[in-house]
Amino acid sequence: MQSTAQRLGFGPQDRLLIVNADDFGLCHATNEGIKQLLSEGIVSSATIMMPCGWSRDAALWSARHRHLDIGVHLTFTSEWNAVKWGPVFRGGSTLSLVTDEGYFHKEVKSFERAADAEEVRQELVAQIDMALELGIDVTHADNHMGSLYGLQSGRHFLEAVFDVCAEYGLPFRLPRNLLLENGQVAPPELADQAKRMAALADHKGVVVLDYLLGLPFRSAQGDTYDTFKSQMISLLRGLHPGVSEIIIHPSLVNEELMAFHDAPLRRGMEMELFRDPDVRQTITEEGILPVRWRDLRALQRSGQ
Repeated sequence: MQSTAQRLGFGPQDRLLIVNADDFGLCHATNEGIKQLLSEGIVSSATIMMPCGWSRDAALWSARHRHLDIGVHLTFTSEWNAVKWGPVFRGGSTLSLVTDEGYFHKEVKSFERAADAEEVRQELVAQIDMALELGIDVTHADNHMGSLYGLQSGRHFLEAVFDVCAEYGLPFRLPRNLLLENGQVAPPELADQAKRMAALADHKGVVVLDYLLGLPFRSAQGDTYDTFKSQMISLLRGLHPGVSEIIIHPSLVNEELMAFHDAPLRRGMEMELFRDPDVRQTITEEGILPVRWRDLRALQRSGQ
């Protein structure tokens, strides 16, 4: 089986990289940070959480910058206590997707156990349709908090995701080869499961990644920017041949973000990582090649 990089016409040893800024639309501080990184060419792409209160600002800005790669960050959880959101679908019941308050579940496991598959499919379509209606040239889709992968209970919704992505001609964030946080290959049972899901995506004509990477969501005690940067440099040096996506969650850090977020300084560090000369030099030294989600979208829509 060819890697996605080889299907794009690259060699078997070429290492290609997408850097995606997640959580566009979360709040004003995050929007302003991601807009800066996209405008500077620091990140390859971003994905918008359409149910969030600042998604319209992110979407209208994206519609004015259609040369940039903007995807939909398919959202089915609402994890912070002070800021909440719920479904955008208005054509029928969404009761299995929400708590008694009417917001999405806080925990992934609660969502996985409660969600009705048809209601999930309707919400997937509604979130993508909203992005398109606001004028975004949607390049790809991915998933907030991994709620659709069945990671907590084993109950996944990927078949519906692949059906919807096939319908809209969108590649999806799924790694063909599963890695652990340290960049090493996952145990055989987990690795085989990832390959089965990738095979299902292939069958439905949806292009997926070769590898998916990111640093731990929360800092360990004693972490500094320098230790964080060192971890990212190690991750970059260890990239495998193929198309890899690295996920970051950048934001400006101000009173708005600090009012609800439990790790705001971490998001501020992620804002600076790929601006850092040492990180950029590592990418150059390692011969890592940039690739864009719209390249994967073109591959998918070509039917090759």
